[in-house]
Amino acid sequence: MKEKEMKEKDTLIRFGVSMPEELVKQFDERIAEQGYTNRSEAIRDLVRKSLLDSEWTKSDQVVAGTIVMVYDHHISNLPLYLMELQHKFHHEIISTMHVHLNHDQCLEILVVKGPLQRLRNLHQMIQIQKGVAYAELSVSHLGGVE
Repeated sequence: MKEKEMKEKDTLIRFGVSMPEELVKQFDERIAEQGYTNRSEAIRDLVRKSLLDSEWTKSDQVVAGTIVMVYDHHISNLPLYLMELQHKFHHEIISTMHVHLNHDQCLEILVVKGPLQRLRNLHQMIQIQKGVAYAELSVSHLGGVE
């Protein structure tokens, strides 16, 4: 939601933030590269992103997001295990995309929706498997997804 798109009922509150000069310079450079025209919108976006952090979200809250994983498909039974796991969590998995990165590695993206704790459980069950090089749960939407 950009400033122009804010609903009339939204009230803007001004507050001050103190930062070291060098940090402000770095921040200004970064947000200019990203196309922001002012610090306020950049800070609002950072706050929105931090509120989506799964550590801040209640475990029973329904969320939507992704689980991204990279794994070695030659590891014994790993592809079969991952497929069975996806069937076990079929209510939470909306869609999947599977990409062959090279001869050994696959990238898989699961689009998920459900109670955060259940998605965390799925992520953890993937992450701990031998042959999974990378697995990350990213929550990208809260509320209104039920």
